[in-house]
Amino acid sequence: MQLHNLSRIESVVNAVFCFYNILFYKIERGETLNQQLKKLEKKVGYEFQNKKLLTQAMTHSSYTNEHKVGKHFNNERLEFLGDAVLELVSSEFLFRKYREYPEGELTKLRASMVCEPTLALCAREINLGSYLLLGKGEEATGGRERDSIISDAMEALIGAIYLDGGFASAKEFIDRFVLNDIENKRLFYDSKTILQEIVQKNFDQVLTYELLEERGPDHDKQFTVQAKIGEMYAGIGTGRTKKAAQQMAAYQTILKLRQDGNTCT
Repeated sequence: MQLHNLSRIESVVNAVFCFYNILFYKIERGETLNQQLKKLEKKVGYEFQNKKLLTQAMTHSSYTNEHKVGKHFNNERLEFLGDAVLELVSSEFLFRKYREYPEGELTKLRASMVCEPTLALCAREINLGSYLLLGKGEEATGGRERDSIISDAMEALIGAIYLDGGFASAKEFIDRFVLNDIENKRLFYDSKTILQEIVQKNFDQVLTYELLEERGPDHDKQFTVQAKIGEMYAGIGTGRTKKAAQQMAAYQTILKLRQDGNTCT
C-alpha cells in the first residue's frame, strides 16, 4: 500500500513539474510559453480560467513522448472532445442556414467545413502553429505548418474552451474562427472540382497543373504547383503534397478569374 501511495505521489509530482516546465518553456522568440499563450488568449478573445487546459491543448504528443510525460498530458483527448463539439455546432449552423438542403447536401457541406485542410486554413488565420509545443524531431520536420498537426490543435483548442467555459464559449469561438466566411471555405475545399467546371463552361481549353518546384528532404517535402488553362498561366499554390499544392493553386486561380470577371459561376 505504501509503495502504491509513493508511486501515486511521484506521478503527481512529475505531472506538476512537467506543467511548470512547459509553462516556462522557451520558444523561438525568447518568450516563455506562458507569455505566448496570453497573446493567443487575446487573439481569440477568450481568457482561460484553467490555464492548464490551454497548455494541454497546445501540447503535441511528440513533446510529451520526448520528455517522457504521460500520454494524458498531450492534446489528443481534447482533440477528441473538440471534434465532437465542432460537429454539433457546425451541424446546427448549417441546419438553420440552409433550410432547403436535404441531408446529403448538409453532410457534404459539413465535411467541407470540418475537414483537415479547411481547419488548417482556420488555424493559420490565428497563427496557431506558432504556439505549439513540439518535440525536436517534429519541429525540425516542419510540424508547425503541417495540416494534420495544426488542424488537430484547432480541435483541441475547441475542446479546451468547452471544458473551461462551457458550450456557449466554444460555440462563440467556432462561429468566429471556423464558420466565418463559409462560402470561401467551401470554395477552398472544392476548388479543383469548381475550377474544372469553370474551365469547361467558360474556356475552350484544358486545365492542367504544372509542378514548378519540389524542394526539401523526403520527410519534409514542399511542392509548388501552377494551374494552367491551355497555355495561360493562372494561380500558384504550395503544399506538403502535390495534391495540397494543386488545391491551393486551383483556389488562387478561381479568385483571380472572379476578380478579372472571367467566370459566370
